[in-house]
This record gives sequence, structure tokens and C-alpha cells, in this order.
Amino acid sequence: MEKRFSKIIFDTDPGIDDAMALLFALRSPEIDVVGITTVFGNSNVDATTRNALNLLYFAGRTDIPVARGAGRPMVNPPGPTAEWVHGDDAMGNIGWNSQLNPAQHPVHRHAAEFIVENIMAHPGEITLVTVGPMTNLGLALQLEPRIAQNVREVVIMGGNVLASGNVSPFAEANIMGDPYAAALLFSAEWHVTMAGLDVTQRTQMDTPYFDALTLSGDPFGVFVSQIVRFYQGFHREWYDYKNGAVDTHDPSAIAYLIDPSLFMGEYYSIVVPVSGPAEGMTIADRRGKFYKTPKVNCLMRVDSTRFLDLYMQRLTHDE
Repeated sequence: MEKRFSKIIFDTDPGIDDAMALLFALRSPEIDVVGITTVFGNSNVDATTRNALNLLYFAGRTDIPVARGAGRPMVNPPGPTAEWVHGDDAMGNIGWNSQLNPAQHPVHRHAAEFIVENIMAHPGEITLVTVGPMTNLGLALQLEPRIAQNVREVVIMGGNVLASGNVSPFAEANIMGDPYAAALLFSAEWHVTMAGLDVTQRTQMDTPYFDALTLSGDPFGVFVSQIVRFYQGFHREWYDYKNGAVDTHDPSAIAYLIDPSLFMGEYYSIVVPVSGPAEGMTIADRRGKFYKTPKVNCLMRVDSTRFLDLYMQRLTHDE
């Protein structure tokens, strides 16, 4: 494994697979979660903020600050949120309709301000990991463009190069959630790695895998196996997946940070249409002749067996 250490701000819309990714990060000594910023997406921002606070309380990490972020896209009118994928509480209908610990509160700064303050105070140290619509990052770039020169790197779960879209024939959900913000992100002069549908749909967890998490008796593993049941139903009905299989979206971004050797990528410039039939599509210049935007590390292949082994090990053994 290629050893490295990352201090991250986790920009998220929890969300079942967001929870799977956050617990993965918290169990990984290669990662220090220095803050969580929330955004609309899998539910409204009030619910995703509540879920972020609850996840930290459950994990015994209430020391990590949470900053509430955008409740709508930068330009477009608000669209539908994804409770039909993640449940009414966006956490698999486990009953998280209120805060577990009423004493917890988000910090008194907008997520975009939190991002800017932390990056500018620690130049070259902070990695931004965003696994929801990119609105907070777009707002942060507008607030202080110099974060692009002061962030360590940006890792996103979103987009697609060769894979079909999952919310339109062309578009992936997080990019479609705010295509204007995504367009800003891909045009900024910072190093971006895109864990998109090309790899996140190649790694699947299924019922035997979740049974093993349960049998471990580890609180994190048991929790994931509980929240994922609703998610399994969505994948069965929408994609006709068998044996309780689900795609492994947001954890892929964390897996890349832990061990980049799990993945192989190609560098392409990317443009995001903000309207029309291709709205939200991540159009990659695979010839390298047409777009002048910075090249993005687009993850295209993954060693799924090693990835699944790593996730199992981290969520069934407290490091």
C-alpha cells in the first residue's frame, strides 16, 4: 500500500453511502477528519446536517466541527432531493428524525467560510473531499479564489467519463445537483481527482458482505449493515441488482485517499454543460485537443477485491 496521510474537510449530504464513507475515514489512521461541511442532496440541508451530527455522536467524535452549508444550488432552482434512494430520514429509515444529542450544534459559520478559513490558515495541508453537490466548493471559490493555490488537493465522488449517467442518460447525480458549481470546480487551478461512476459502479457490496459486517459485532460494521437495507431495495428496484448488491459510491473517494494504488486513472480536461439535454454531463476531452481547463485525474479502473477487503478490515477492527 502506498502510505500517505491526509487532513480532510469532508463535504457531504448524508446519505447512506456518505455515512459508509465517513465511518471508513474515521477508522483509517491515514485520514484526519478536521471538519465536516453539509449540503443539500440526499435530503434537505437541515436533515443532512442533523445526520452529520448524529454520525459523529454515534462514532464518539463530537470533537469534529460541523458547518452547515448550501440549501440550494448556486444558480438553478432547487430540485428534488433523494429520499427515494436513502429513506425519509436519508439514513435508511432508522428513525433519525431528530438529533441524538441536543447539545451538539453546527459552528456559527457557513460551510463556504469554514472551508476558506481552514485552507487559508493551513496552506498545502487540507484536502477537500466532496461527495455531494459541489455547491459549497463553488461558493468557497467565489469567496476566496486563492483556496485553489492553497488546498492540498480535491477528491470528489461524482461525474462519469465512459459510464452512463444515473440521473439522466449523461449525468451523474452530484454533478447534476449543481452543474454551475461543478463547472467552477473543474475550471479552477487545483488538483482534482474524480471518483466517478466509471469506478464506483464496478465495486459492489452484497448481502453476504453485509452479513459479515453484522457478524463481526463491530458497532460500525453493524450500523452499516442496518442502514443499507433501504439502499439495497433501491438498487434492486431501479437497477435490478441481485443478491442485495449496491454500488459503492462515496466510500470510493475515501479508498483513493487511503491507498491510491487501488485505482488507475487518466488525465482529461472536463467541461460541464449547465443547460440543455447534456446538463450535468462531465464531458472529458479524451483526445486532449479541445478543452483548455486543468486536467483532472479521472479514476477509470479499480481493484475491487482489495478495496472490499480494506473496507471490511477497517469496519470490523477498531484501529
